[in-house]
Amino acid sequence: MKEKKKKPKKIKRKLLDRYKLVILNENTFEERLSLNLTRLNVFVLISVSAIFLVAATYALIAFTPLREYIPGYSSTALKRKATELNYKTDSLQKAISVNELYYASIKKVLKGDLSPENFDKDSIIQAVQLEASEVDLNPSSADSLLREKVDKEDKYNLFESATSATNFILFPPASGTISASYNVKEKHYAVDVVVAKDTPIKATADGIVIFAEWTASTGYVAIIEHSYGLISVYKHNASLTKAQGDLVKAGEVIATAGNTGELSTGPHLHFELWNDGYPINPTNFIDFK
Repeated sequence: MKEKKKKPKKIKRKLLDRYKLVILNENTFEERLSLNLTRLNVFVLISVSAIFLVAATYALIAFTPLREYIPGYSSTALKRKATELNYKTDSLQKAISVNELYYASIKKVLKGDLSPENFDKDSIIQAVQLEASEVDLNPSSADSLLREKVDKEDKYNLFESATSATNFILFPPASGTISASYNVKEKHYAVDVVVAKDTPIKATADGIVIFAEWTASTGYVAIIEHSYGLISVYKHNASLTKAQGDLVKAGEVIATAGNTGELSTGPHLHFELWNDGYPINPTNFIDFK
């Protein structure tokens, strides 16, 4: 029992025993520095120094650009570029989706992929037929107010509305004999005008070229977007004189007639008119003779 009690006292005495560290000049043995130390003080000093060194190293790596030079850490420039590429990719995906919808609509115009029920503007087929006696024809108060408002607007905008409607005239893109007329049942939403090869094909009205490319089935095709939701299509051309995005005037040459494309049987112009996504008969508005 006495030996066990002596051991802790002996360890404590060793930790608290005082030592003197003296630094002397080797030539003159002159005392330069002396320190009174214990083993416990030395242990505490070394421990605190190690903790401080670890903390300083961690802060230096975590909060300074020096961490980029350590393998495994990504640089700030790479992170910035990755973020910019992410935003650009998202913008490109949106632009691609918009372009896909746009080209899908143009493709429908080129192929004429529409059913007659979708563009029956003349109401030839009526889903519901009502008797005149079953319909209340008496105007409501809201209807009377709306009519009065429209009458006042028309009164003061007479010249503006009249000039915008009357000045919009469609010119014939080419003159010749119509070999195939507009036929909804056969899905031929155009007129085929027989013309000589290399005959100038002209724009039917002012507008912007939204498509001017080669297609296997219809050869060189030009599509022009006009005012009032009108689109004109010119197919089987020998060549195109306008590119996509060009502004054209009514009567300006946009192509030369030809016999290009798998569906062509001779030199002619395949001409279509579309209004707000619906095909219309060009001969109702244009004289091709």
